Amino acid sequence: MKMKSNMFYATMILALTLASCGQKSNSTETAADDKPAVQFNAPQFNADSAYYFTDAQVKFGPRVPNTKAHDNCAKYLEEQLSRFGAKLYMQDCILKAYDGTKLKSVNIIGSYNPDSKDRVLLCAHWDSRPFADHDPDTTNYHKPILAADDGASGVAVLLEIARQISIKAPTIGVDIIFFDSEDYGVPDFETKSYSGDSWCLGTQFWAKHPHVPNYTAKYGILLDMVGARNATFYREEMSVQKAAPIVETVWSKAQDLGYNSYFVNTAGGAITDDHLYVMSGRKIPCIDIINLDPSSQTGFAAHWHTVSDDMGNIDRATLKAVGQTVMEVIYSEK
Repeated sequence: MKMKSNMFYATMILALTLASCGQKSNSTETAADDKPAVQFNAPQFNADSAYYFTDAQVKFGPRVPNTKAHDNCAKYLEEQLSRFGAKLYMQDCILKAYDGTKLKSVNIIGSYNPDSKDRVLLCAHWDSRPFADHDPDTTNYHKPILAADDGASGVAVLLEIARQISIKAPTIGVDIIFFDSEDYGVPDFETKSYSGDSWCLGTQFWAKHPHVPNYTAKYGILLDMVGARNATFYREEMSVQKAAPIVETVWSKAQDLGYNSYFVNTAGGAITDDHLYVMSGRKIPCIDIINLDPSSQTGFAAHWHTVSDDMGNIDRATLKAVGQTVMEVIYSEK
């Protein structure tokens, strides 16, 4: 994925200024004991389990299309969804990268309660970027990344959600999609110009060729880079523009659960990510929960698209905050 808008920084400065100027004494606020109790509906998300699923993917090595590690991880993900009782769809396809490379790809899809017309889509990309094009050491630019956070963390959270669904199902249908070839976009060191959308290739394919005819869902939630220590999830701009009610629901649930420090109630920049193609291709409102860092030049965490994106960045508390929030949203559906 990549940042689309430089307005992120200006928006952040303005929002933080307003927040600091708007602080008031809480002496007139309603006492916490007088507030109605929040009802929680979801099972407990297991952060240790999600951490394990992250590490299991990383141990295959970089999951770049056309590699053995990619093939082995695909089998692992298929086996896990099958073990957790999902109806499986393996969407094999050959996708063309920006430079003409043919990528042997597979979108891995697990459906729960497939006969239900009321459905929610949960998704993440499972491939690794073949270029560490934001590494501080330029000699690493052509090295693939382990993608512990940028890929594996989102998949791991969804695997734990799948495990929980297998134990206690929500009332709605849930589709979990692991999109492939998301992170094969034009590298920043490339000097040639290329036309077309080079990111999110697996999602673009699925949007044109869904796993079931005329597939639709009430809404979608994309998880991308959701495992780093002290991650901050600002309200991504395109999500707010096209799926504002879903953003509000998710951030409100996070607040109810006490995850305010993760789910920041402030606008973020616009991101080119899988959710855009879910919305444009399938007309499904979809939001992006993604770690943004307004203090960095890229807008992302320091390990983004570097060889440092390894298990050292992964924090159970962050996985818990994201997983529990998403579960509370889908288990609250009637």
